[in-house]
Amino acid sequence: MPADALHDDTALATQRPEAMDAFWMPFTANKAFKARPRLLASAQGMYYTDVDGRQILDGCAGLWCVNAGHARPRIVEAVRRQIGTLDFAPNFQMSSPLPFVLAERLAELTPGDLDHVFFTNSGSEAVDSALKIALAYHRARGEGQRTRLIGREKAYHGVGFGGISVGGLPNNRKWFGPGLPGVDHLRHTLDIERNGFTPGLPAHGKEWAEELERVIALHDPSTIAAVIVEPISGSAGVILPPEGYLKRIREICTRHGIVLIFDEVITGFGRVGKAFAAQRFGVTPDIITAAKGITNGCVPMGAVFVSEDIFDAFTHGPDNAIDLFHGYTYSGHPLACAAALATLDTYAEDNLFEQAIALGEVWQQGLHALKGLPNIIDIRNYGLIGAIELAPRPDAPGVRGAEVFTRAFHDGQLLVRVTGDTIALSPPLIIEKSHIDQIFNVLGEVIKATA
Repeated sequence: MPADALHDDTALATQRPEAMDAFWMPFTANKAFKARPRLLASAQGMYYTDVDGRQILDGCAGLWCVNAGHARPRIVEAVRRQIGTLDFAPNFQMSSPLPFVLAERLAELTPGDLDHVFFTNSGSEAVDSALKIALAYHRARGEGQRTRLIGREKAYHGVGFGGISVGGLPNNRKWFGPGLPGVDHLRHTLDIERNGFTPGLPAHGKEWAEELERVIALHDPSTIAAVIVEPISGSAGVILPPEGYLKRIREICTRHGIVLIFDEVITGFGRVGKAFAAQRFGVTPDIITAAKGITNGCVPMGAVFVSEDIFDAFTHGPDNAIDLFHGYTYSGHPLACAAALATLDTYAEDNLFEQAIALGEVWQQGLHALKGLPNIIDIRNYGLIGAIELAPRPDAPGVRGAEVFTRAFHDGQLLVRVTGDTIALSPPLIIEKSHIDQIFNVLGEVIKATA
């Protein structure tokens, strides 16, 4: 290929593309986006820079994942160094050192005896892997009749067929057929009437955990393999667990021999304080799924953490027998492992797992100061997560939320998340008070402008 035919990738990464038709963007109104694009060219610390050179304050850690802030030097250097040392190594009957090193480091962070790690490439893969592990665990113990899975309304567990089946978001389910058989759902825990504008965890709703007993009785406990819940439902609009709710779910699962899975793809790695929400809430599940913050978002990676009891159930066959017939080409990819190890070092050096607790009160005050602005019907928060729910426009659900989102970006130079008419926030954990003030000042002005 002639030298002049080669692309200058550096320039291409920072300029507005000449054509945008070929890329089918995920979870995006493609026509609206391409009519007025929001294109990010670079990032540093708390800020993106778009292709027009404007600085954009990151109010959602990219996509709930850049917990340590953008372009952290230790992480950048680790990835750069690794790609020139070992670009790929298989993990089927072979491996390389870093997956083992990373797994040991991660096991030091997990609650209870969740000391074994299965690597994936995303939260969606982590969820589907966790569901398969739960099913296989019961079969390995001689209870192969336990095949039912229980999820929850308004839950998001990724986009695999397992994840959308146990998930509870209608738009993620209705387009793709009936999903997995043998799946049931608990009611969600959102109750604006009783818990609206509650700072932190809502006081009402622990009793909804008792619905799990009803579902178990309906199907018989001997048929149920696993219950999967997000400690905090992020993608549905930051739906919080009532006080005592998760502990009661844990008690019920334990009594009936059901595997409890916490989907911590969003809440893991410091988002609510501590490494995992399980530790903050004082509830230890049997399996945790994680992704996003595990590599600070810079290289795709996910993980499934399993208890000693679950891992042990797979280890009683012949020494040369495969333990688990499941995996991915890129499980434990050396580049992802290098990024994750450097990310863990960065979290530790900056004490970022405690930041959501240290700044939680300031964050909460700034968020709840918006109460009383036009069309705000609820505000929810915990750790460094927040949500502002807006009243939908008559016969146009989602339009008001989308307008706040686009105005915040174009007029306020602020990146937030939107789901329906709820604005969701999850800033990098390196956030300071001045950033918090800026986020809520911009949102206040934009919400008033969309009234």
